[in-house]
Amino acid sequence: MIGPTLKGQRLVALFLLGCLLFNFPLLALFAGNARIWGIPLIYFYIFAAWIAIIALMALIIERKDR
Repeated sequence: MIGPTLKGQRLVALFLLGCLLFNFPLLALFAGNARIWGIPLIYFYIFAAWIAIIALMALIIERKDR
């Protein structure tokens, strides 16, 4: 029974990381006029963080426990 609880703990930690990434202090760091490939930096950061959260969630859920 250790597998499901560890997976749940990892998902909770990922949720907290997501809350941290999309909170005001970090978003304010990227709220300038800078652009990457013509895309405002804030939009690039939001979508990159969103993709990273989804990829990490997929890794946690699909991981085979030993």
